[in-house]
Amino acid sequence: MDLKLPITITDELSDSIIKSSGMLDLASGEIRSVEYEGYDASTQGLPAEDADYEFTSGTLSNGKKEVEFGIQVDLVTGQYSVTPNELLELKGRAAKLFTLAPGETTRPEASGRPPLGKAAAPVKRKPR
Repeated sequence: MDLKLPITITDELSDSIIKSSGMLDLASGEIRSVEYEGYDASTQGLPAEDADYEFTSGTLSNGKKEVEFGIQVDLVTGQYSVTPNELLELKGRAAKLFTLAPGETTRPEASGRPPLGKAAAPVKRKPR
């Protein structure tokens, strides 16, 4: 399976938040192509190396719906990743997220409506 999804990464420090984006590989849990917004890791180091560092999280989005998950940072390699347990849970939550059309909060079948582009099946009734 070669499925990579764009994610938003948030490194939280005591007094600030550092945002970045990356590509999550759903097969391995590795996060590649991390690009920081307004932060230069080559001169400032990884946010996780800062004394005020608290944690890192990721967000996967589909329209207005979002799934948040924990991210681990390897200080030796600088690699961002998702643990195997977190990845397994994320795959299930992501599958639900991506079965919804952007802006929907529930699947049409769950609300009693037919899915987009499909008419409701006629109801057969017994003659009286």
